[in-house]
Amino acid sequence: MNSFELEEKEDEQMSKKPVHEIRMGRIKAAIWENSTPNGSLFNVTISRLYKDGDQWKDSTSYGRDDLPLVGKVADLAHSWIFSANHE
Repeated sequence: MNSFELEEKEDEQMSKKPVHEIRMGRIKAAIWENSTPNGSLFNVTISRLYKDGDQWKDSTSYGRDDLPLVGKVADLAHSWIFSANHE
């Protein structure tokens, strides 16, 4: 793969949107679908939303009180992926 093809692939991945999102308070799980010759594979990113001045940002660092919600959105993401693979 040459550098142009690599850049094109990175641009495609950055413009891709999650197939599903789960949000509880400021904790969000984004579910991403990757098509393969053997079917779809799913990955999950979990982030914490926060406001910096007037701008919303996200982080992958969690405080003590965030952890129960991280577990809950992870569980819901697992359930969603499991049902999507068995429809």
